[in-house]
Amino acid sequence: MNDLLPSSDYNHLRAFVAVAEALSFSRAAEVLGISPSALSQTIRGLEESVGVQLLLRTTRSVSLTVAGENLFQRLRPAMTELGEALGQARTARDRPAGTVRIHAFRSAADHYIEPILAGFASTYPQIVLDITLDDEVVDVVAAGFDVSLRIGELIEQDMVAVRLGPELKQIAVASPAYLERRGSPAHPRELLAHSCIRWRWPGRQQPYAWEFFEGGRWFDVAVDGPLIVNDKELSLKAALNGIGISFCVEDAVHDHIAAGRLVPLLLDWAEPFPGIFLCYPRQRQMAPALRAFIDAVRGMAP
Repeated sequence: MNDLLPSSDYNHLRAFVAVAEALSFSRAAEVLGISPSALSQTIRGLEESVGVQLLLRTTRSVSLTVAGENLFQRLRPAMTELGEALGQARTARDRPAGTVRIHAFRSAADHYIEPILAGFASTYPQIVLDITLDDEVVDVVAAGFDVSLRIGELIEQDMVAVRLGPELKQIAVASPAYLERRGSPAHPRELLAHSCIRWRWPGRQQPYAWEFFEGGRWFDVAVDGPLIVNDKELSLKAALNGIGISFCVEDAVHDHIAAGRLVPLLLDWAEPFPGIFLCYPRQRQMAPALRAFIDAVRGMAP
């Protein structure tokens, strides 16, 4: 046989093994779920293909020729091995195993990955979750990841994207102590006269320009200030300490605002944007371990 066995050849060989084991066309046809006449035609096709008679048929019995016996002795263990291999593949489908490589924004991991870890490890002890947390925008496939959790506006068009949460909104916030010293900006462009805590996307050189919405369009403000960080949590803590104005996702500062530790600013120019999505490459056959992880994360979505 060549490198790959055509499906027609496999069916011919499977039919031959069934007849050789049963020494009966009717019993073999019943096992295969086809008619005896169709089985007889399949065997004739195999004999024509190999150029030798494999079975001796009479009206009462079926027996193997010498060539047929030799072929049967070689095929039977191979077909048994193939059946066992397929059985193992089906078992792997039913009991997922392997490694799932995950890239996630930190905020996404807090909401959708951390809460499932204990239950997932208990349910799927043979799956290893290899998790990388950072806010860098990576090419999922090129970087070798199986799946990513990130905001919707940063997803490649050829990826499958599953919404996990509601839209998000970024707002400017500052401590009461800072505002008492410096006053409150009345428009986003007045931020240029304030001390702002800038944030830089991991892997990028320039700090992120704060985005606002006015008159049906987005616009950027390239703020300035005494501190540049690449961690949103540090930016929030700096604002709480009165260093300057920070730009944060509203949900992350809700409790601080409610407690009076931070004051929201410029809300009239804050507009929602796509929230957290789970994304992965399109694929015809998804690995069972990846499917198990995706289903678990989707179960966290409201």
